[in-house]
Amino acid sequence: MAPYRYIGRIQGMAQSLSRLLVHVVFSTKGREPILVGQMRADLHGYLATTARDKGWECYRVGGVADHVHLAMMQPRTDDLSTMVGHLKRTSTVWLQRQGERTHDFHWQRGFGAFSISASHLDALLRYIDTQEVHHRTMSFQEEMRVLFERYKVAYDERYVWD
Repeated sequence: MAPYRYIGRIQGMAQSLSRLLVHVVFSTKGREPILVGQMRADLHGYLATTARDKGWECYRVGGVADHVHLAMMQPRTDDLSTMVGHLKRTSTVWLQRQGERTHDFHWQRGFGAFSISASHLDALLRYIDTQEVHHRTMSFQEEMRVLFERYKVAYDERYVWD
């Protein structure tokens, strides 16, 4: 059987379209449990607003005292690393201005990011919403190991925690 050949005019797409859903996770430096009470809720709102202001749809922000999870849609024109860097930089400044308890605040250097399918978005939102319950029995490091395994991310324990 001969290979298929298209004979005719080949046209490109008239516009670029995408739907890239990502689950982003990052921790406080040294996993310091500093994100508590109303400050945590305000931080989650700040991160969601900052993402949306940059053109990223932010479906959910959640987490516990030592880390945050975000469910976002990446625009086709932006890169993930730049966006996460922007979120971490601006929220660091914001947190440092929240009072004496956070005036030396910093995030960890790295982050975790995992692509998800649209069919798994609702499950991710539930996962983010139940972080308090989830972390009664699992540490941040244990959670990240599970995520690395689930998403088939190669990692080296010597370098993943700072």
